[in-house]
Amino acid sequence: MPRPAFDDALTAELWRTAHALADVARQATLPHFRSAALSLSNKDAAGFDPVTIADHAAEDAMRALLGDLRPDDGILGEERGHLPGRSGLTWVIDPIDGTRGFMSGTPTWGVLIALSDDMGPILGIIDQPYIGERFCGGLGQAHVDGPQGRAPLAVRPARGLSDAVLFTTFPEIGSPAEHAAFQRVAARARLTRYGMDCYAYALLAAGQIDLVIEAGLQAYDVQAPIAVIEAAGGIVTDWQGGPVHHGGQVIAAANPDLHAAALALLSG
Repeated sequence: MPRPAFDDALTAELWRTAHALADVARQATLPHFRSAALSLSNKDAAGFDPVTIADHAAEDAMRALLGDLRPDDGILGEERGHLPGRSGLTWVIDPIDGTRGFMSGTPTWGVLIALSDDMGPILGIIDQPYIGERFCGGLGQAHVDGPQGRAPLAVRPARGLSDAVLFTTFPEIGSPAEHAAFQRVAARARLTRYGMDCYAYALLAAGQIDLVIEAGLQAYDVQAPIAVIEAAGGIVTDWQGGPVHHGGQVIAAANPDLHAAALALLSG
């Protein structure tokens, strides 16, 4: 069943809301970035999954704003969980994607904002507050606003896997089997880089890289990147080629041929 169309007035309202959310998240995160007094804790007693005061402040600010602007919409956030709505629309937010990078002072973390229905994301923003870049996609938009002004988003021209640039966040990429599958693709790619979190997806949408492959993601990690990359002409699926807006094993590619070549290697 096709998704119902949004009229111009509602589309404009939804984009205003998305940008307002990104604005308040910038205001909440930037005072803590590269601060010697940054407060953080560990959410994983068996490992290391950091959360900072900035994560909580940004999500709380976005939730409060949604309560004022769109009180009938649902909210799904990394730090405060799921708040059901009545409109059929849900804002899926990650206040800081890349908290390890945030606490280390690297400007590769981002604020992820998506608007979703049962079919998946409708629009998305990947916002990097420190650099001042905002990547937007969906409902007729595909552009980045940054220090050099506005530029359209478009994925890189088609090329073979042997010429592709591949990104992922963690070298171990999940389970041993997932790691082995990733390495089969990495062995064929021209260049493999690590540690970029959501910024890798933004680079794919901007035409700078060709592939992002990850595992163990949540809905709030992937919905905004899906919207931005698809608006830029790319493709995002799970490792079997199916929908991935609920999270899991994710592959994002600049074109269908490259996507198919990487999928074949991932499946062994």
